[in-house]
Amino acid sequence: MSGKPSVLFVCVHNAGRSQMAAGWLAHLAAGRIEVRSAGSAPAETINPVAVEAMAEVGIDITAEKPKVLTTEAVQDSDVVITMGCGDACPFFPGKRYEDWKLEDPAGQGIEAVRPIRDEIKARVSQLIAELLPA
Repeated sequence: MSGKPSVLFVCVHNAGRSQMAAGWLAHLAAGRIEVRSAGSAPAETINPVAVEAMAEVGIDITAEKPKVLTTEAVQDSDVVITMGCGDACPFFPGKRYEDWKLEDPAGQGIEAVRPIRDEIKARVSQLIAELLPA
């Protein structure tokens, strides 16, 4: 990793988990880590319950849009975090890959999405500690 590390979060629709993870990383790393997110089959819009769950903790992801996963996004990232996208994610040697097993917030109410949001925060906090040692 040269300069600022970069992280790509990937899930199928880029509408819930990956958007919440990107929101947490942007917020908690405060510009010290480059943040990307994408989906193997992006939705039209972000999951409104994911937006609501993040708003509850003071993070606004309303301006985000689901983006299609590109080979360039993977190549340009130091760390690729997948969340249930299976084999749709391109693989490049020398990259750090992690697969985070997380419940899918799609179709869930706010009560079900809050623990997903909180688990993502814990994982993102751990990732920041690994990428930005004190």
